[in-house]
Amino acid sequence: MEIKEHIIQGVRIAELHSDNMLLGSVEEAVDLLGNMYYNQADAMVLYTEHIADAFFDLKTKVAGEILQKFSNYRMKLAIVGDFKQVSSKSLQDFIRESNKGRLIYFAETLEEALAQLVR
Repeated sequence: MEIKEHIIQGVRIAELHSDNMLLGSVEEAVDLLGNMYYNQADAMVLYTEHIADAFFDLKTKVAGEILQKFSNYRMKLAIVGDFKQVSSKSLQDFIRESNKGRLIYFAETLEEALAQLVR
């Protein structure tokens, strides 16, 4: 895993890159959160290709369980991907509601993700 650090307005953001899946289970989320706390990150950016498909199928409840961990640890997360192609109405609603909050964001670009994480 490669971590690219961005510091914007005093917020330390870890942008994660990997050849492997980074987020597919609650256990992986907890490990990732621990790693980011160790690296003193305030927030992180993940790309959709590093997240298991089950996360985006809300019926599996994987997204809810994982995002609850981010909420519990108060770690901001931006997920970058092409969400214009989402056909699931429930996932569209979930993305829209998440983007209204202050912890979890879905963004089309890295620049948009970074801006959301420091707002």
